[in-house]
Amino acid sequence: MAAGVLTYDFERILAFAQSRMPLARQEGMRGIGLERDGQVIASAIYEGFNGSNIWVHLAAAEGRSWLNRTFLQAGFAYPFAVCGVQKLWGWVDASNEDARRFDEHCGFVQQAVLPGAARDGGDVIVYGMTRVECRFL
Repeated sequence: MAAGVLTYDFERILAFAQSRMPLARQEGMRGIGLERDGQVIASAIYEGFNGSNIWVHLAAAEGRSWLNRTFLQAGFAYPFAVCGVQKLWGWVDASNEDARRFDEHCGFVQQAVLPGAARDGGDVIVYGMTRVECRFL
């Protein structure tokens, strides 16, 4: 199966992400997607850039067929190498064990727990990664 190609078509990337999570369009959002056979299969949406921090929202098709080093390297190069941030932030519903495992495998470190902040009433876990901690650069 082909690895896929990177896409920067923000409208398509955002639509894909929104089909998988509640994500409102924000001014200044940017995104990187991975597509295969003309379909977006993974996305990284960035927002909240303040000069030293940025938030990322990751979404992907079921399974791990989308996961490849090219997408991961591009996804981490944008915040750290292009934007020059010192810390990348993300949040995950505590009940989403697959996303938590993925974030932790990539090197994100749990920073906080927000009790009752998830849409289902459960907790939200806030993860962070510094530029130094990122092994994909």
